[in-house]
Amino acid sequence: MSATDSTTLRLERTFDAPAEDVFDAWTNPEVLRRWWGPGPTWRTPVAEVDLRVGGRYRLSMEDPDVGTSLTVTGEYREVRRPERLVYSWSWEEDGHAGHESTVTVEFVERDERTIVLLEHSGLESQESRERHEQGWAACLELFAARVFAEAPQLS
Repeated sequence: MSATDSTTLRLERTFDAPAEDVFDAWTNPEVLRRWWGPGPTWRTPVAEVDLRVGGRYRLSMEDPDVGTSLTVTGEYREVRRPERLVYSWSWEEDGHAGHESTVTVEFVERDERTIVLLEHSGLESQESRERHEQGWAACLELFAARVFAEAPQLS
């Protein structure tokens, strides 16, 4: 992880799969339900994706142990399969509703492996960046374990 400022985070992770497979797993609602969430006990009851510029997505995650539920929604601003996604990010819950940030995900293929470069910018504060860093890191761990179980290498 690296930060360019207090409201932007960057994460990088390498997966042993072609870019098309990684891109598809990132955008397919059925596959999203398998890995989307900040922890192994969380589940994803809602994964809606209209994968086109101007299309919207909506992802809900629930922690059945404590009853916590969080929903994020946004609009796709750039869709270049299998190289790049850019989308807005906004929480529906009170306390977060109304603030919009931007997620950019690049899928760089090298020798049948894919480097995922994730940048989340325009977060509300350094505290928000730190919370999102934890959430994204956990999501990437679940993505690796539940979609690409062949122990991807950390970059």
